[in-house]
Amino acid sequence: MTLHVTFPSLLTFEDLALFVVRLVVAIVFGASGYFDLKDPAGRAKSVELSRPATVALGVAEVLGSLGVLTGVLIQPAAIGLMLIGLGAVQKKVLTWKTGFWGETASGWHYDLMLLSMNLVVLTTAGGQWVIPL
Repeated sequence: MTLHVTFPSLLTFEDLALFVVRLVVAIVFGASGYFDLKDPAGRAKSVELSRPATVALGVAEVLGSLGVLTGVLIQPAAIGLMLIGLGAVQKKVLTWKTGFWGETASGWHYDLMLLSMNLVVLTTAGGQWVIPL
């Protein structure tokens, strides 16, 4: 395949760039999962879920972030985080009626960026900097 790019020398940083995307996804979802698990009752109230659902969400976010970060089961982890992201968009758009940019709270533009980042992880398997199984 022939690529026509303006700065071909930057292609040598592809794996680094993919790792940075994975790192950011892992930090965001890992922190969210941590707060879900740290105070499930308070978090459940703020996101309008039951306490058990919030704990399950927290566990899924932490495990998904570990998978995306390390590369262990990276594609299923990315799919899981995408489903969580779709749930967040659904809640913001249909239930809370939050705009794209958000009027009084974070809009769903943030979630859309994370969905896109996970799509990159899913379709590239995260690049070469992963723990092989």
